[in-house]
Amino acid sequence: MTFAPTPIPSRTQYVLEAVKHRILTGQLGPGQALVEADLAAQFGVSKTPVREALKTLAGTGLVVMNQYKGVAVRTVDAAMAREVHDVRLLLEPEALRRTVARGASLDAAGDALVWAEEARDRAARSLANRDFHRALYASCGNPLLARMLDEVRDQAALVSTVAWAADPSWEREAQEHQEILRVALTGDAQEAGRLLHAHIADFVRRAFPLPGEEETR
Repeated sequence: MTFAPTPIPSRTQYVLEAVKHRILTGQLGPGQALVEADLAAQFGVSKTPVREALKTLAGTGLVVMNQYKGVAVRTVDAAMAREVHDVRLLLEPEALRRTVARGASLDAAGDALVWAEEARDRAARSLANRDFHRALYASCGNPLLARMLDEVRDQAALVSTVAWAADPSWEREAQEHQEILRVALTGDAQEAGRLLHAHIADFVRRAFPLPGEEETR
């Protein structure tokens, strides 16, 4: 029996994943400049794969490219956070309802909760949180719906990273995750979707309140 060799990632993919990881774990903060020459030297590659990786990251919304100012990690403000979470509120609860209604496995969500409990820093918690939410919608039965949520997944993770730096509320959110998963595993699709909607809405309201909402948090 023969085994196919494990594919070796391209230089562009290598740089892409490395820079993305640094952004989503807070090692590269919002507004921080990303200089092609510096990144090329750090990763031991030419500037071409760095340039291509940054273009891809710009397409996912993690970095911004300006003709005069260069490339920088996207800055997170209330408008950006609410824009991303508005999409999630419209799509993610419905995707979870479909996942539950189909009886699809939620083992990956349980694994992500275990990972989050074992996390020793904000970076690991952020990645576990990202994986938990994806596990809720990945098996919804509609690949287009899952891809649409994937498109805002990295931006949502960036929002969480910034929010937790100001207010480390992950213990509260971890409890909400456990309840969402518990209900989902009972097969109650509607209640699971309702809890997920409330979870997402409460997070963005606490982290990025509109004028007048501070008093009600």
